[in-house]
Amino acid sequence: MDESSEKLPASGPNGNDGASPAAEDAGFRVGQRVHAIGNPRRTGTVRYVGEVEGHVGEWVGVDWDDGEGKHDGSVNGVRYFAAAGERSASFVRPKNLSAGISFIEALHLRYRGDSTKEEEDEMYVLSTSNKRVSIQLVGKNKVQEKLKHFEELRGASVSYLGVSFVEPSHEINALVPNLEELDLTGNLLSKWQDIGSLCDALPALGVLNLTNNFMEHDVEELPLLKIIRTLVLNNCGMAWKEVEILKESLPAVEELHLMANKLRTIMPAPSVPVTAFVPGFDNLRLINLEDNCIDSWDEILKLSYLRSLEQLHLNKNKLKHIYYPANHPCPGTPNNYYMQDTSWRPFENLQCLLLGCNEIEDLASIDSLNSFPSLMDIRLSENPIVDPAQGGVPRFVLVARLAKAKILNGSEVSPRERKESEIRYVRLVMAKMQSDDSEEIKQLHPRFAELKALHGIEDEKPSCGISGPQKMASGLLCVTLKCVGASIGEKQPLKKKIPPSTTVGKLKVLCESFFKLKGIQLRLFLQEERLQFRCTNVA
Repeated sequence: MDESSEKLPASGPNGNDGASPAAEDAGFRVGQRVHAIGNPRRTGTVRYVGEVEGHVGEWVGVDWDDGEGKHDGSVNGVRYFAAAGERSASFVRPKNLSAGISFIEALHLRYRGDSTKEEEDEMYVLSTSNKRVSIQLVGKNKVQEKLKHFEELRGASVSYLGVSFVEPSHEINALVPNLEELDLTGNLLSKWQDIGSLCDALPALGVLNLTNNFMEHDVEELPLLKIIRTLVLNNCGMAWKEVEILKESLPAVEELHLMANKLRTIMPAPSVPVTAFVPGFDNLRLINLEDNCIDSWDEILKLSYLRSLEQLHLNKNKLKHIYYPANHPCPGTPNNYYMQDTSWRPFENLQCLLLGCNEIEDLASIDSLNSFPSLMDIRLSENPIVDPAQGGVPRFVLVARLAKAKILNGSEVSPRERKESEIRYVRLVMAKMQSDDSEEIKQLHPRFAELKALHGIEDEKPSCGISGPQKMASGLLCVTLKCVGASIGEKQPLKKKIPPSTTVGKLKVLCESFFKLKGIQLRLFLQEERLQFRCTNVA
């Protein structure tokens, strides 16, 4: 649910209140979370209960989460409510909607319910001839019997079962006293008080997943969730002001997942004066903000005060530029916080930064990543700066410019790759340099001088008075070719001069010709010390 739809009041025909006298009779209320009968994954929010002009009986106007409805809350020119999308709403008979079940009912349904014949008929694999082969579960009865002992459960999932409310804490604790991980994905929970009751009832609960539950925005009375270490709030309609309020209730949280909440800004809660700003999240190691709408790096810098932060996931946002704040304070953070410890550096413990699928297009942003004190794992895939079709640079340039990267785009940067990339990058810069101005070169290629000295690369001396064939010959590479194979033994090495632009494929063709190896599959090996190529027969 985006911020604009929050402000739209539920309204009846011609702007009246969405609730009608029939609301209680139908059993639904405006703002209630529901799902379609027989399909708990088809969830939505009630926006209107009452009559629809031209149609008999009572109707429930639902704004569906998946956006697949028939209209925007108005029918035949009469507006009953304002939906989030142009075609995200529809009117449904009350009998076709479910208000959900309780948490304990869902546990019994998931872990004590016997599988039906229809479900067992659907348990099969396809053979090579595309025929169904039934699956027999070995030890099925034993597993089911173990699951029925709820007091032994350490982890439970009641995802997409329509959970809409919870029982009293003492009832839940008596049933599953040792639960440590709980997955509530895709249910109908919306009240933070219910979440607080669950946490009170489960003293060992450390991991809680509330993905796809559209939570209410009033979280002021949330009790202390002192045990929660991992909290997943993906696609829950969260705004950052609610995150700030939650912060006070989560003293032990280490991972916070906030994917797909349409977040644009990161800011303190309006009720908290800047002079009384308390950072909080002292143990937070990972923040996942993927698939949001953040387009300014200044917003991300507001998280730089988090001293324990090691991983920051920002894939699928709209960031265009990155920079490291040379002089703090960072935007949006009070000056007096930084004055407490002059040795502190922004993002001082950040090791992993995922920036895939953004809009980064400048090399200055790439170079700024070297200033992050502890950064080693970087993702930049699906940005214009790494897309050759948009003038982006290849991987070896990224490796050379990112001095501390040990993992790039999910792949390890080995010592050999780093060395080869840096040497190749230096030679590329030397070949394309248009100026001898050291300051200009340093600005465009900050690591050039460092890498040139590190690898002992000398400037190429111009050859005076050499032209024509002599000049061409001076640019050739001298290589030694050895041919070794199990079926042909070892042939006499050959020394050849080849152009620097020779491709591996072309070199294979030359080897076939030099050693008369037509029809034999070849494999090339490079021995760097003397620039020797060894050709082996793998046929």
